[in-house]
Amino acid sequence: MSNNINANNLNTDSSSSPVNVPKMDALIIPVTMEVPCDSRGQRMWWAFLASSMVTFFGGLFIILLWRTLKYLWTVCCHCGVKNKETQKINGGGDTQADGACKPTDEKEENVAAEVGWMTSVKDWAGVMISAQTLTGRVLVVLVFALSIGALVIYFIDSSNPIESCQNFYKDFTLQIDMAFNVFFLLYFGLRFIAANDKLWFWLEVNSVVDFFTVPPVFVSVYLNRSWLGLRFLRALRLIQFSEILQFLNILKTSNSIKLVNLCSIFISTWLTAAGFIHLVENSGDPWENFQNNQPLTYWECVYLLMVTMSTVGYGDVYAKTTLGRLFMVFFILGGLAMFASYVPEIIELIGNRKKYGGSYSAVSGRKHIVVCGHITLESVSNFLKDFLHKDRDDVNVEIVFLHNISPNLELEALFKRHFTQVEFYQGSVLNPHDLARVKIESADACLILANKYCADPDAEDASNIMRVISIKNYHPKIRIITQMLQYHNKAHLLNIPSWNWKEGDDAICLAELKLGFIAQSCLAPGLSTMLANLFSMRSFIKIEEDTWQKYYLEGVANEMYTEYLSSAFVGLSFPAVCELVFAKLKLLMIAIEYKSEKRESRSRKRILINPGNHVKIQEGTLGFFIASDAKEVKRAYFYCKACHDDITDPKRIKKCGCKRPKMSIYKRMRLACCFDCGRSERDCSCMSGSVHSNMDTLERAFPLSSVSVNDCSTSLRAFEDEQPSTLSPKKKQRNGGMRNSPNSSPKLMRHDPLLIPGNEQIDNMDANVKKYDSTGMFHWCPAKDIEKVILTRSEAAMTVLSGHVVVCIFGDVKSALIGLRNLVMPLRASNFHYHELKHIVFVGSLEYLRREWETLHNFPKVSILPGTPLSRADLRAVNINLCDMCVILSANQNNIDDASLQDKECILASLNIKSMQFDDSIGVLQANSQGFTPPGMDRTSPDNSPVHGLLRQPSITTGANIPIITELVNDSNVQFLDQDDDDDPDTELYLTQPFACGTAFAVSVLDSLMSATYFNDNILTLIRTLVTGGATPELEALIAEENALRGGYSTPQTLANRDRCRVAQLALYDGPFADLGDGGCYGDLFCKALKTYNMLCFGIYRLRDAHLSTPSQCTKRYVITNPPYEFELVPTDLIFCLMQFDHNAGQSRASLSHSSHSSYSSSKKSSSVHSIPSTANRPNRTKSRDSRDKQNRKEMVYR
Repeated sequence: MSNNINANNLNTDSSSSPVNVPKMDALIIPVTMEVPCDSRGQRMWWAFLASSMVTFFGGLFIILLWRTLKYLWTVCCHCGVKNKETQKINGGGDTQADGACKPTDEKEENVAAEVGWMTSVKDWAGVMISAQTLTGRVLVVLVFALSIGALVIYFIDSSNPIESCQNFYKDFTLQIDMAFNVFFLLYFGLRFIAANDKLWFWLEVNSVVDFFTVPPVFVSVYLNRSWLGLRFLRALRLIQFSEILQFLNILKTSNSIKLVNLCSIFISTWLTAAGFIHLVENSGDPWENFQNNQPLTYWECVYLLMVTMSTVGYGDVYAKTTLGRLFMVFFILGGLAMFASYVPEIIELIGNRKKYGGSYSAVSGRKHIVVCGHITLESVSNFLKDFLHKDRDDVNVEIVFLHNISPNLELEALFKRHFTQVEFYQGSVLNPHDLARVKIESADACLILANKYCADPDAEDASNIMRVISIKNYHPKIRIITQMLQYHNKAHLLNIPSWNWKEGDDAICLAELKLGFIAQSCLAPGLSTMLANLFSMRSFIKIEEDTWQKYYLEGVANEMYTEYLSSAFVGLSFPAVCELVFAKLKLLMIAIEYKSEKRESRSRKRILINPGNHVKIQEGTLGFFIASDAKEVKRAYFYCKACHDDITDPKRIKKCGCKRPKMSIYKRMRLACCFDCGRSERDCSCMSGSVHSNMDTLERAFPLSSVSVNDCSTSLRAFEDEQPSTLSPKKKQRNGGMRNSPNSSPKLMRHDPLLIPGNEQIDNMDANVKKYDSTGMFHWCPAKDIEKVILTRSEAAMTVLSGHVVVCIFGDVKSALIGLRNLVMPLRASNFHYHELKHIVFVGSLEYLRREWETLHNFPKVSILPGTPLSRADLRAVNINLCDMCVILSANQNNIDDASLQDKECILASLNIKSMQFDDSIGVLQANSQGFTPPGMDRTSPDNSPVHGLLRQPSITTGANIPIITELVNDSNVQFLDQDDDDDPDTELYLTQPFACGTAFAVSVLDSLMSATYFNDNILTLIRTLVTGGATPELEALIAEENALRGGYSTPQTLANRDRCRVAQLALYDGPFADLGDGGCYGDLFCKALKTYNMLCFGIYRLRDAHLSTPSQCTKRYVITNPPYEFELVPTDLIFCLMQFDHNAGQSRASLSHSSHSSYSSSKKSSSVHSIPSTANRPNRTKSRDSRDKQNRKEMVYR
C-alpha cells in the first residue's frame, strides 16, 4: 500500500495518543504506541484470508491425494491378487504357495489390528458428537452455545474498525474468542475422525465455517492485530438450533420443529448476508485501493438486507462498492425467493399453532377437575349451569376442559363468560403428555361426558372406557366419574385393575337410570319428574298467580343434600328424627347412611331409605335431605335441644356456643319411647320408675358415645319382656310401626335390619324352590323360550289384561339395544309380593325383541305381542285402556340426523293412543280392581285402608286419559306431545307441562348427575337404590360375569333383602286419611302417616285444575315436591310416600288376589282359557306354578 503515515508519528518515543490521520485515515489502521504493529501501517487482511484458504484448499488437496493413492494401491493390489489366483489355478507348488502365504497372513493380521483400533476411535468420536449419551448431548449443546457466544463477540467487535492493532494479552474479547476457537478446533477434530466420507465432511457448511473463523484467530495472536473478516459466518450455526432443542426434548411436534427450522434458516441467512455487506462496504474494493468504502454499522446492514429481501428498497441505505452491489444482485434473487416462501409459511405455522396448547398452572388452595369426552356447546353449558349453580355452597373448584378439537366461537364465548373458573386445553386424554399438561395427577377428579345422541352407543362407550384406561394408567389413584350409555358396557370397567367404586369411581349409566326412572313411573306416576328435579340444581322462580305452575315451581327449587346429624338426635328412632326435622327444622329427611355393627357384613355402610322405627340414630350419622338450599340443611347439624328447643323460626337455628352434654341412655330411650306412644315426655309412663333399677345394667350395655341399632333394639326388647305391665296395649300394637306387621312381636326384627327377615318369610321359606335371584333383590324364574311368551292378537284379546304395563317399543334388527332389562328389573323387585307384580306386555318388532330376550328370560309375568305401536288393533288387543301405564320407547332415535325428526315415532304413537276411543262396557271389569294396599292394612276394613287411589280409576273411554310416559331425545319435541298446552318451543324441558305431569322424560335431565355425583357420591347411590329396584355392586359384578340373573335358594340372608321400602302413592279421598284430604294440612298428614304406618311422605301428585273453583274434566296431574307443613290438601290428591315392606301381605293377599288390581289381570287371563280356580286353591298357585306350566304351555304364556 502506497500511503504511509509520518515516521515521526510512528516513533516509539512519541506520545501514546493515537496518530493524527491527515486525509487517508480510512486506508490506514489505527495504531497505538503500546502495540508493536507494522511500522508502515499496511493492511494485513490478506494474511488472515490466506490462512483460511491454505487450510481449506490444503486439506482438500491432501484428501484428494490420499484418495488417489488409495485408489491406485487398490488397483495394483487387485492385479497382484488376480496373478496369484492364476498361479494357483495353473498348479503352482504347494511349498511355494505356503511360503508365499505366510507373510501375507502376517500383514493381514497387522492390518486387521490397525483397522480395529481405528474403528474403535472412530466409533467413540461418533458417539461423542451424535448426542447419544449424556456426555455427547452436553458437548453438542456446549458447542452451539459457544458458537452463539462467538457470534455475540463479533457483534461487539463490529463497532470497531475492520482491521486494527490489538494486544492479545490486554484485549479481553480476543482472549475469550481465542478460547472458544480452541474448543472449536478440538471439536472439529472429533468430527473429522467420526466422518465416514472425509471429502464431504470437508465441504459441509459447519466445516467451512470453522475454516474461515478458527485460523484467523491464531493469525491475529501472532500479528497482534485483529481483522473482523468472515467471523460473521458463525451465524450459520443457528441452522442447528432446532436439533439442539430436540436433543433437550423441548421440541416434540412436527409443526414446532418445522417452525424453528424455518425461522433459524431465515435468521442465519439474514445475519450472514448482513455481515458480508458490512465487511465489503467498510473495507472498499481492493482494485479501487479501498478508497470507495463507506462507514456502515452492522445493524444498518441488517436493515439494508431486510428492505432488500422484502423488495421495499427505501434507498436511504445502499451499497456503494462493486463487491457489495454484485452480492446484492445475487442476494435479491435468493433472498426474495426465501422471503416469499419462508415468511408466509412461518406465519401460517404460527397462526395454526394451538391456541389452547399451554399447560394448566395449579392454584394453591384451590382444587381443579378435568372434564373430557364429548365436549360441545350443549353438554358444556348444561354441565356448567348445574355445577356452578348458586344454590351450592361456594364452589372453589376450577374446571379444566380437555378436548382434541378447538372450540367453536359459541363455545369459546361460553368459556370466556366463565373465565374465572373455567379453562380449556386442546389435547387428548389418550396422550400422556396432554394429561401432564392438565395436571391430572393433582386433579380432584376427572369427569368423562358421553354423547347421548350418537348412532353407535357401544362405540361411544368403548371410547370412554379407553379414556378411563388411559387416565388410570397414567395415575391410578385419580377419581373418575364417567357416563356410560349401555348397561352391559359397565362390566368392562370392572376389568380395569385400578377401578374402585369404594374410592369414589362411579359410572353413571344413562340407559339404566333412564329406564329405571320410567319404571318407577309405572309404579307411581310422576315420580320420574320428581326425582329428576331433585338432583338438578334449579333456581326458584316465583309466580304470584294462583296457577299450577306456582306450586310446581316451588317444588322444583328443592334439591337433595347430605349432612351429618347433630348429636341431639343420637338414640332417637328414624321416624322420630324425621318428624322433628320436618316440623321444627322445615327439612325432609328420607334416608340415612347406616353403619352396621356386624363385622362379617360385606359392606358396613349401607344407605337405608325410610328404614323404620327399629333403626336408631348413631353418632356421626349422615342424613339425606330434601331442601331448597344447602344452608338450610346445616340446621340438622347445628340443632341443639338445649339452645333451639323453643325456637319457632328455623332460620334462627345456627351454631351455638354451648358444650353439648352427652344425652344419657335413659333419656334417649325415654324420648324414643314417648315418640312411639304419641305422648309428651311428662305424660309418658313407658319408662316408669321400675326401669331405673336396671339402669346400671343398661349403662354397661350402651356406650355413651353412640347407640347402635343392636344395643338399642336388644335393650328395648328386654324391657318389653321383663316389664309387660308398663307397656300399654297401644304401645305394643304400634311398636312395630304398623298393625299386623311382624315388628309387633318384640322378639322379631329386633336385630340388624339388614340381616334378619320377618317370621312369615322364615316359616314359609321353601329351600327347594328358586323364586328370587341369588342376591334376593329380584323375582326370578327359570329361563323361558321366547316362543312361549309370544301372544297372538287373538290370544291377547282373550287374556283380558288389566292393571298391566304396556311397553311400546320401536326397533328393528339393526337398531342399537336400549337394554330393556333395566326397565323390567325395578318392576320385578323382591320387595313386591308375587301377586303384586304388574304384568308387562311388549308391543313391537319381534326381531328386535329377540335380541333383547336373553336379558329378559328370567323374569316372570312378561309377554310379547309382535306388531307395531302404531297399530290400533294391537293396542286394543292388549287392553291399553285398562293398563296402569303405557311406556313409549324407541331404539331408532339416534339414527336420524335431523334433531326434530328423532322422536317422530314416539310422538306419533303417543298421539295415536290419545286419539283412540273406547266403549264403557269394559268398565265393569274394573269394579273389582282396587289397586294395592299399604302393608299392614286389611282390605276388609276400609276405614283402616289409606290407599285406594290409582286404584279405583274411572272407566277410560278416551285415549287422552290413558297414563302414558314417552321417552324423548330432543327436548324441544316435548311441545308436540300435548296439543292443548301453551308451552313455548324455547321453554326449558322442566318448565313444560308434559314433563311437570310426568308424561314425558328426556335423557338430558340426567346430565345433572355428573356434578351431583362429584359433590356427593352418596347421591348417585341413593338415586340408583330408588330407581333400579335394588341394584348393587355385587349384582353388577354377577351380571358382568354371566350377563344374566342367577337363581338362588331362599335363605334368611337373601330374604332379608326383601325388607326394604318402596315408592307408592297414597289416596286421600277415603281411608284413615280422608279427614285430612278435605282442607287438611300436609304437615299433619306427614306426621300421622309416619307415626301410624311408618310411611314417609315426600310429595303430592295433584290434578292440574284442582286450584280452580269450577269443576274441570281434565285428568292431568302435576308434581309438587316436598310441600311446606301448612300446605292445604284437596281430596283428589295422591301422596308420594316411601312404604315399608309388608311381610304378611304374601299370605293375606294371596287369598284376596282375585280382588287386587294386579292379580285381577292374572285371574282374568287364566279365566280366558281355564275355569277360575277355587279360592281355597289360590294360595297354592305360586308353589305349584312350575308343574302347572309344564302341563299347559298357554298358561305359562299368560304368566
